[in-house]
Amino acid sequence: MISTLLVANRGEIACRIFRTCAELGIRTVAVHSDADANALHARVADTAVRLPGATPADTYLRADLVVKAAISAGADAVHPGYGFLSENADFARAVLDAGLVWIGPPPEAIEAMASKTRAKELMGIAPLGEVAESDLPVLVKAAAGGGGRGMRVVRRLDELGAALEGARAEAASAFGDGEVFVEPYIERGRHVEVQILADTHGTVWPLGTRDCSLQRRHQKVIEEAPAPGLPEGLVKELHALAVRAARAVAYAGAGTVEFLVADGRAHFLEMNTRLQVEHPVTEAVFDLDLVAEQIRVAEGHALPLDPPRARGHAIEARLYAEDPARDWAPQTGTLHRLAVPDSVRLDTGYTDGDEIGVHYDAMLAKAVAHAPTRAEALRRLAHALERATLHGPTTNRDLLVRSLRHEEFATARMDTGFYDRHLPELTPPAPDPHAPLAAALADTHGRSRFGAWRNLPSQPQTKRYLMAGEEHEVHYRHTREGLTADGVRIVYTDARLVVLDIDGVHRKFEVARYGDQVHVNNLTLTALPRFPDAKAQPAPGSLLAPMPGTVVRVAEGLEAGATVEAGRPLIWLEAMKMQHVISAPTTGTLEALHVTEGQQVEPGSLLAVVQAPR
Repeated sequence: MISTLLVANRGEIACRIFRTCAELGIRTVAVHSDADANALHARVADTAVRLPGATPADTYLRADLVVKAAISAGADAVHPGYGFLSENADFARAVLDAGLVWIGPPPEAIEAMASKTRAKELMGIAPLGEVAESDLPVLVKAAAGGGGRGMRVVRRLDELGAALEGARAEAASAFGDGEVFVEPYIERGRHVEVQILADTHGTVWPLGTRDCSLQRRHQKVIEEAPAPGLPEGLVKELHALAVRAARAVAYAGAGTVEFLVADGRAHFLEMNTRLQVEHPVTEAVFDLDLVAEQIRVAEGHALPLDPPRARGHAIEARLYAEDPARDWAPQTGTLHRLAVPDSVRLDTGYTDGDEIGVHYDAMLAKAVAHAPTRAEALRRLAHALERATLHGPTTNRDLLVRSLRHEEFATARMDTGFYDRHLPELTPPAPDPHAPLAAALADTHGRSRFGAWRNLPSQPQTKRYLMAGEEHEVHYRHTREGLTADGVRIVYTDARLVVLDIDGVHRKFEVARYGDQVHVNNLTLTALPRFPDAKAQPAPGSLLAPMPGTVVRVAEGLEAGATVEAGRPLIWLEAMKMQHVISAPTTGTLEALHVTEGQQVEPGSLLAVVQAPR
């Protein structure tokens, strides 16, 4: 029996595994980088071991350090979570060689399926060799790992070289393996997968289906179980293929077999030899704890011959610290408040006051709703997200709510191109014209209402706020009757709640302030000074950092005075495992280069200046 388990991971998945361990009576050990020294997963574990450094390559991807941590903390088992070393056969062997229990499939099964190219060969599918014009569009894909890293869609042959180079660099950074391959890109397919659970006694369970079609940058955003609208015959085929893949490698534990479904046909993608981010929707539908089952399988227990019966429908949405309207740019800063109604399950690695840094994935949490029908689950999740309290950096919350309520998704007609088609209509700013007034009124709470009153009418008080990129100025007065404002009747006000009567309807505005940042319901405002200082505008041609991150590459030979062509990649930024290329906005001369490789930059930092010919 396992008594102490180390999770070789961080954040949400580590916290989720620790929760199951507590229920099973298993002591827990966390590992953490220096950047994660005060992270939630390190705080909630019974014991925590430091991995010196901050980047994944120096910490969570160091198999030797993780095994050493397990031994020094007295662990007798290791769970890899997902990402990092979870599909690394050498790590699994190192754990076993150290005399520890490995909570995962046999190293040989990981090895067979770890490379997507070898996995396809095992299933009788060959990747593309030389790419011709007639093969387009194609998908460049990392052979190792997942989560959308190391993937590029190529629609023109002259873009293939840059896509291969970028995918290799991103894959090497995320997984320590830069191998990539090319396969046909299926337009408007649905991403459907089958959760499997297998024991060491020959039983393999196919646990329904999941649809994960809503993706950005090939990384899943909304997932659900079961996949809606699939014919019974296709579901049986998907189950049979998943079981076939598992048996082909003598699989044990939890895993996922992924497919693209198009024109009623299933196209094998890969087998993930680990727990998936979206596993909670399967848990909800089958009333299972997949982590507990993984542990039992590792302890040698046999599964019943038949899996439990599915019930109802579950939908999961991933909350990211990112700005979908700005090319999904990741966001950093203090997460002041995170709270979601109890009607949904929340898996997270953050709590109030935690810092969101640049080194790791931008996912804050997963919210999961389960209900008897898909429509009820969808309504419950959208409502919970809409009422969630999220104070801090920009998130994708509004995008999620709008996606869940979009007619195409609500009627289950979505595919993997959903955001390519609909992003502009899902990301418009939705400012509330009364939010700045509510912010100003809340800010006045605690001050004397009558100290400034005089017989003559007082001058209106003025406050300015930035909301959705636009400046708003509001006016109110202190009178004998209290606070007044034109156009509305003030029903109630204190520092956290303002109630306004707007055309006979009482509307509540919940207000929270952190420095100059003010949150009013779901809106974020910035309080502006009464007399703003004049700020110099960036010089024409200035290239500013769109996100916080690390400069991982500068174009070869790039230096001040060089001639650059419009669209030429100049600087590569990496943040939260994603790379962003900064290209020349125009053909001209590089007047200045302000960054070097390895340098950390903040949003808005000046990277370079390209001067167009006069």
